Amino acid sequence: RARCVFSSFPLARSPFSSSCSFQAHFTAPSSERRKLMSSTLSKELSAVLGIKSLPILKGDKVRVMRGGKVYKGTEGTVESVYRKKWAVHLDSAKREKKNGQTVNIPFAASNLAIVSLGELHADRKALIEKKRASKGLTGTWEEADVVTA
Repeated sequence: RARCVFSSFPLARSPFSSSCSFQAHFTAPSSERRKLMSSTLSKELSAVLGIKSLPILKGDKVRVMRGGKVYKGTEGTVESVYRKKWAVHLDSAKREKKNGQTVNIPFAASNLAIVSLGELHADRKALIEKKRASKGLTGTWEEADVVTA
């Protein structure tokens, strides 16, 4: 990745300064945004898997933890993960415009908790196993306990 543009100014700044961190975050490519757009797991799911968070994917069932009075506490399935706008769209969170058109309400991934996983493909299983191994967890977990029916 390109280095911080702020570090080329006459007053030399550390590449770890807040402005460089800000720039790195908002110019991150989609591959990095995938990891940055992670959500915490619900208490039940976290107890089964032994990990705290995972990158959010289309098809996951989530609960809104932060937000307006209307949406806080509601559950829904992820319709899309819009990495370019840092937004997650749910099937249960839509509103109608004046002209009758329905639009999705965007949520930040950090404001959601994953209740159950959608599709559990090989890459996601590998990521879960890698995170479990880094915590020193051994043993198995049942796919049926974590996947949406």
